[in-house]
Amino acid sequence: MTATLIITNAAVHTMDEARPRAEAIAISGNRISRLGSHAEVMLEAGPGTRVVDAGGGSVIPGFVEGHMHLFAGAAELSHLNLFGARGFDELKARTEDYLRANPGDDLVIGGQADYVIIGENEPLTRHHLDRIVKDRPILLYSPDHHTAWANTIALERAGILKGRKLGPGNEIVMGPDGLALGELREGQAIDPVSALTSKGKRERLGLVTGGEPDPYPSKAEFEADLETMKTGLAHAARHGITFIQNMDGNIYTLELLEELHRRGELSARVKVPFHFKNFMDLPMLEKASKMAARYQSDMLSSGFVKLFMDGVTDSGTAVMVDDYADRAGWKGEPLFEPERFAEIAIEADRRGLQIAVHAIGDGAVRIVLDGYEAALRANGRRDSRHRVEHVEVIHPDDIPRFAELGVIASVQPPHPPGNHGLPLEPYLSRIGEARWPLAFAWKALRDAGARLVFGTDWPVSDIDPLWSLQSAMTRGKWNGTVPDNRQSLDQALRSYTEDGAYVGFMEGKTGVLKEGLLADICVLPVDLEKTDPAAYKGITPRMTICDGRVVFGA
Repeated sequence: MTATLIITNAAVHTMDEARPRAEAIAISGNRISRLGSHAEVMLEAGPGTRVVDAGGGSVIPGFVEGHMHLFAGAAELSHLNLFGARGFDELKARTEDYLRANPGDDLVIGGQADYVIIGENEPLTRHHLDRIVKDRPILLYSPDHHTAWANTIALERAGILKGRKLGPGNEIVMGPDGLALGELREGQAIDPVSALTSKGKRERLGLVTGGEPDPYPSKAEFEADLETMKTGLAHAARHGITFIQNMDGNIYTLELLEELHRRGELSARVKVPFHFKNFMDLPMLEKASKMAARYQSDMLSSGFVKLFMDGVTDSGTAVMVDDYADRAGWKGEPLFEPERFAEIAIEADRRGLQIAVHAIGDGAVRIVLDGYEAALRANGRRDSRHRVEHVEVIHPDDIPRFAELGVIASVQPPHPPGNHGLPLEPYLSRIGEARWPLAFAWKALRDAGARLVFGTDWPVSDIDPLWSLQSAMTRGKWNGTVPDNRQSLDQALRSYTEDGAYVGFMEGKTGVLKEGLLADICVLPVDLEKTDPAAYKGITPRMTICDGRVVFGA
C-alpha cells in the first residue's frame, strides 16, 4: 500500500525492544506501514505521498497522558492564572490586571495559587482578598484544586461565612470570631462558592458529582461546550498528546466527545470513567457498566471507575498511617471507610470494570490496596489493571504489593515539592523528615517490579509532557537520606507511552512505533538523546499525528 505520509531523517525511538531505532517511518491510512532506513521506507512512497524531513529530531510514540481533566482544564485556560505569584503585591497586581480585562459582576475564578502565596508564615485569608476586590466574588484554587480561598462577599453569597456542617475530609476553616477565614478544604466546602458562577459549571460535573446536567443543555449550550472541549483537545495536540486518560467523567462528557468524533474533530483517543462518589450506593455501578458497554472504540471508551480516597497533604486532608508531623493526633479522614471501599472494589471488579483511586497519603494507599486484594480474593485473579493515582507517600510494607497485586502506580512527575516551580513547604513539614524517603518513591516502586504510568493531572500542573519528562529526569533530593528518584530517558518515555497504553488496555495497538500498529506519533524538533533534559521545558512538537491524521503542525 502506498504511504500517505513518510517522516524521514529522524531519530525514531520506537519503544519496541525488538527494533528500538529507525531512521524513517511510513504511514498508510491510520496505521504504521514501514519502519527502517530512509531508502527502505521511501519504497513506500507514491505520487501522492507527503514526505516530511524531521531534521534529525526525535520521533516518538504520541504521549499517553495518564491522568488529566480535559473538560475542566479546557475551561480553566481562560481563568486568572497565578502560577509563580509570590507575595501580596504580585497577587494584587495580577488579579487587578485580570479584572480590568474581564469586567462584570460574575464570580472571578483563579488557579495555581500556592499555599504560601502570601508567605510561608502568613496564610491567605478572605481579608487579603477583600483588600483586592470587595464588591465582586472571587475564588482562588490551589494548584491541587483541593483547597480554595474566597473573599467575604463570595462567602456571604454562598451562605457559608458562618460555617456549615460538612462530611468527612471537608472543612470550612473558621476564625476565632466564629466567621470563616476564607480557606475552603475539599469539594463540599468549595462547591457552594463555585456554584455562584453564571456559567453553569457543566465542565466540573464529572468531577464534583459524577452526575449529568439538569436540565440538559440547550443546543447553544451544547455547542459552547463542544468549543470548550475542542480547545482542550487542541491544547493537548499542541503538546504531542494522542491518548488521554481522563480522571473525571459522566455520560455528558462522553456525548460531547462522541459528537466531536462524529464530526471528525476528535484529535486524541480519550478514555472517560464513571466517577463514583461517597454518597452513592453500589447499584450506581450499573451506570458505569452501561457506559463501558456503550463506549468501547479505539478512539473513545469508558470501562473504568474513578474514586477519591483522600485529599492532599498540604491542607492536611491526605490520609496517613501515622500522625502528621506537624499535627499530633491527626491522620486525616478517608472519604470511604475501608470496609465500604472493599465492597465497592469487589463489585466493580466483578463487573469487569477497571478501578482508579486517588490516594495521596500512605494510609489511603493502604486502604486502596487492601480493597483491591479483597476483590482478588472474592472474584479470583483477572487482568484488571487497577490503578492507584498519585501514591505520594507510601508505607514500606506496601511497596511490593503493587507488583504482587498487578496494580499500576499512576504518578505525576510535576508533583514532588521543588519540581515544576512548586514550593517545598508546607508539604515537607507536614509529612516530616522521616517520611521523605518514602515520598514520591518512584525508584523503590520500580525496583519492586511495579509498572509506573506518567501524567500531569492537568490543570493541576502544566500539561507539557516535555516539562514533565524534565522533572522526572532532573528531580532533586531534599536531603541525603532521600533516594535518587531521577528517571532515565527510556524509563520516562516508556511510562509516557508504552506503559500508558498498557494501563489503558491499548497495548498492541498504540504506545509503540511498530509496523501494523495505529499511527499515533509525536515529531520533535530536537533529538532528546542529544539534548540536556534540563532544557526540555518548552520544546514544542513539530507535528502530532493521531490515528494517522495530522492534528497539530503543518
